Amino acid sequence: MTSIFRTVMGADFDRLHPELRRRFSVGLTSGEACTGHGVMDRVWHGGAFVKPFLALGATRHILVPQQGRHIPFTIENVPYTDGFGRETVTFVRTFQLPGRPRRFDAQMVLGPRGDRIVDYLGTHQHLATDLRFRAEPDGSLSIRSGEHRFREGPVDVRVPEVVGARAEVRESYDERAGRFRIRVDVTNRRFGPLFGYRGSFTAVYSDIRACGVRPGLRPVREEPRA
Repeated sequence: MTSIFRTVMGADFDRLHPELRRRFSVGLTSGEACTGHGVMDRVWHGGAFVKPFLALGATRHILVPQQGRHIPFTIENVPYTDGFGRETVTFVRTFQLPGRPRRFDAQMVLGPRGDRIVDYLGTHQHLATDLRFRAEPDGSLSIRSGEHRFREGPVDVRVPEVVGARAEVRESYDERAGRFRIRVDVTNRRFGPLFGYRGSFTAVYSDIRACGVRPGLRPVREEPRA
């Protein structure tokens, strides 16, 4: 048994910086959870036309409808077994934006054949996308999303490109600063940049057998289809 991220990356996982290898080894096998505390140098979104979509997504903790600089944030990566028996790792980001905190929730599971990570977005897992993980030559981690699928009850449809989005994530470790650095860009093929952030954080690890999964971290609804 190993982490879902090592499983999907195979030998490529060993090319990551050691601090990234530990961070993405969180799981039921390691028994560790990881919490990052840091500052986003910038949280941004596209033009005014994207605000209604961001506001709608924010009702389910998908995307963030505000902008800001030097925003404190946390990211919680906690493993647990979901209601369908799958190992799941949370990626819950909380941004301390002016007025109120904003969350961007995701839960990641290993695909049925062990060759992909499925990323469920939001509190109700209505959106799902496959993620591609790759170690870069400098030891950083690159993550790219595929097409999104919307699922609710009997509905299971691909989200059209005209309203869908693709995410690119680059995470690295800055040895001089002793911090992880993260950059996320979400774009639409037709309308261009939609949302993103960049910043840095430090990480602490905890024993999940002692800390468990805090209330409110798991989604309200779980989706069985991968």
